[in-house]
Amino acid sequence: MTTEIDATAAAAVESDITAMLRTMLAEDGLDDAEITRETTFHDDLELESIDLVTLAGSLREHYGEQVNLALFIADLELDEIIALTVGELVDYVAASLHTAGQV
Repeated sequence: MTTEIDATAAAAVESDITAMLRTMLAEDGLDDAEITRETTFHDDLELESIDLVTLAGSLREHYGEQVNLALFIADLELDEIIALTVGELVDYVAASLHTAGQV
């Protein structure tokens, strides 16, 4: 992300994703967990595959069909999925929106 618009779009996406994660974590009483770009879904947030399905639905509902978490994850190796960070997801979503002409 090199342009100011991209940085602004990424910041907005990061805010949206953080809010979605906070909602999900609140159900488990973990809504005070620190969420940064470096936060991992598996080790830090302890999300399971069903949680990623829920997140995928939230992303699709919020951004539309151009953001497909399942397709993004399908291209990753197992160790990459386990190490997936919030920042990597933010970058994917911002890039998807940019490609779709929404940012």
